[in-house]
Amino acid sequence: MADINDNPPVFEEESYSAYVSENNKPGSTLCSVAARDPDWRQNGTVIYSLLAGEVNGAPVSSYLSVNGDTGVIHAVRSFDYEQMRSFKVQVMARDNGSPPLSSNVTVSVFISDVNDNTPQILYPAPEGNSFMTELVPKAAHGGSLVSKVIAVDADSGQNAWLSYKLQKATDRALFEVGLQNGEIRTIRQVKDKDAVKQRLTVIVEDNGQPSRSATVIVNVAVADSFPKVMSEFTDLIYDKEYNDNLTFYLVLALAVVSFLFITCVVVIISVKIYRWRQSRVLYHSNLPVIPYYPPRYSDTLGTGTLQHVYNYEVCRTTDSRKSDCKFGRAGSQNVLIMDPSSTGTMQRIQSEKSILDEPDSPVENHGQSLCSQWMRFD
Repeated sequence: MADINDNPPVFEEESYSAYVSENNKPGSTLCSVAARDPDWRQNGTVIYSLLAGEVNGAPVSSYLSVNGDTGVIHAVRSFDYEQMRSFKVQVMARDNGSPPLSSNVTVSVFISDVNDNTPQILYPAPEGNSFMTELVPKAAHGGSLVSKVIAVDADSGQNAWLSYKLQKATDRALFEVGLQNGEIRTIRQVKDKDAVKQRLTVIVEDNGQPSRSATVIVNVAVADSFPKVMSEFTDLIYDKEYNDNLTFYLVLALAVVSFLFITCVVVIISVKIYRWRQSRVLYHSNLPVIPYYPPRYSDTLGTGTLQHVYNYEVCRTTDSRKSDCKFGRAGSQNVLIMDPSSTGTMQRIQSEKSILDEPDSPVENHGQSLCSQWMRFD
């Protein structure tokens, strides 16, 4: 007679609990689950798996894993007690029958605390961050409250239990620190011979194993007012880290200003060189030069832009060494000539005085006067 898969797997316990210390190694074993199926052969074979879900917004598979054959649950990541103290997952046991049958069980994971946090001092600020000074009047009696050290510990339970002790003091017979509350009080009445400047070192310890601790320095001035004791505290050295940071920022600012200055100088020099090279290129270029005529000369189209009439006559006889020049108006040696036979063509003629004054200059027409008459521009 063949077996029928009519029995689902049944877990040995209704629920399971797993305990793990924080800072555990990934892959460490937490617990194991077990289920039985009375069916035969493959109908009685059980396979384990995690049901899909989320823990703190992340998939369950990123926290735990389960061995499908043995039901052993392993941690996928390291847990932090300060972030998460417990969570729950669902484990499913399914047989290999057809159709398969299954059942679920809840596994609760509890994370235990480990003393991995050092006490954090809130008041006064730790040494190097503050130089607060408490004032104790000279008339203070025994038991007077001077100050209070306040500290916290992120751990829990006995790992967060804090105790306060006076580690060092300028005068141990003058001050004491409460073991549980961290209060600093005077033991006796203040005397005139007591030092004005008192320095106390308080240590704060937790109750974990191993114990962790932190220290803080409390400066106390025995005086009726601060102006009277300011000279006693002039030897306080400022925070080295603060000085280092200040020096760093000053050097950084100086470097930035120097860089900007050098950049500006380089840019100015580059612009000057560029403009000089441009001028040199234009000076040596073979580009055609467009002539410019002063406003008193005529344009090339002969539109008559001259404002005055200029007549020049040069007369020279063949047998004379003298030249007679007649000017209708004063002019220059450079003149513009309009050729009557051409349309709008202007020529520039420069008279050479040396030729006119030469005694043996050749002349084509002997016995006649050489006259050159220039055209007039309207």
